[in-house]
Amino acid sequence: MRDIGLDEATRVAGSAGAEAALNPVPIDDVDLARAQEYALLSLLLARAPDAALVQRLAQLRGDSTPLGLAHAALSEAASRTDVARVEREYFDLFIGLGRGELLPYGSYYLTGFLHERPLARLRAHLASLGIERSQGIPEPEDHAAILLEIMSGLVSGHFAVPAGADREFFEQHVAPWMGQFFGDLEGAEGADFYRRVGALGRLFVDIEKEAFALPA
Repeated sequence: MRDIGLDEATRVAGSAGAEAALNPVPIDDVDLARAQEYALLSLLLARAPDAALVQRLAQLRGDSTPLGLAHAALSEAASRTDVARVEREYFDLFIGLGRGELLPYGSYYLTGFLHERPLARLRAHLASLGIERSQGIPEPEDHAAILLEIMSGLVSGHFAVPAGADREFFEQHVAPWMGQFFGDLEGAEGADFYRRVGALGRLFVDIEKEAFALPA
């Protein structure tokens, strides 16, 4: 069984290319970029970025495509924030005193409650793929950061799974709710830096939906 957990997102984000090089199945540039996008979004939802990540994000360069413009907007937001501000923002959005402004869990978005049937179905699917949660990770597997980390691993070939597993996983566990979550993040009252994360995530999920809808 291959373990996954929030602490792994940092490593996946920084070494998707190296993981692909170790995998016997070659990965093209498009899939490598997709894996890195998933990993970045996972990392930003797993925890508030530290000073080094804020600095790297401030150096992002975009282009004239919608995704490039979203990257440029995230870079601009990173350039005008600091660690203390973004940590407070993350706390208010996702932790809070009692609870944060948003609950980034698939079960909550799909049923209105935590730890419901969508989580049970997700766990069964992960077991069928030989993927399990790392020990000591308190968050359930339907946390947005964990799902995005899994997608990064599926796309990059980090997990040894059948062809098409990324499409199936996305359509069953990501597409039904995560676009709405990112939209809510984009419009959250307490969001500033994370407003740009929400915009990037919403756009990327839409791009993936359109790509997966194309004939294989």
